[in-house]
Amino acid sequence: MIQFNRQPCIELNDLWNTLHSSFNSALSHKVDLYLLDKIPDREPVNWTSFAREKLLNAIEKYNNSLAPGPDKLTWGHVKKIVRNKEYITRIINIANVFIKLGHWPHHFKISTTVIISKPNKALYNTSKSF
Repeated sequence: MIQFNRQPCIELNDLWNTLHSSFNSALSHKVDLYLLDKIPDREPVNWTSFAREKLLNAIEKYNNSLAPGPDKLTWGHVKKIVRNKEYITRIINIANVFIKLGHWPHHFKISTTVIISKPNKALYNTSKSF
């Protein structure tokens, strides 16, 4: 159970207040924005186009039994899809258009994180444990 100030977070509102207090506690701190002026500018990154062999080699490394993402596709599904030359060509073309436009759609930026407790590690009963 998650606790904050030695009190259990039973209601959703308690959990929200706990997370808000823990992760947004620095909102009232003053920040010297001129610090940003000292950071040197970097040249924009030029992305290279997707290459069929590199994509296939990268996909092959993933275990078919890994949990699926929000789209419910497993790596086994993806591997079957890219075996079809027409499908992999379409996937590469779409990815290359995104790179050319400098836009990556929002739904490709969504992920799910699962915290797995490990032996001999701290308990996950406070918000700062995450």
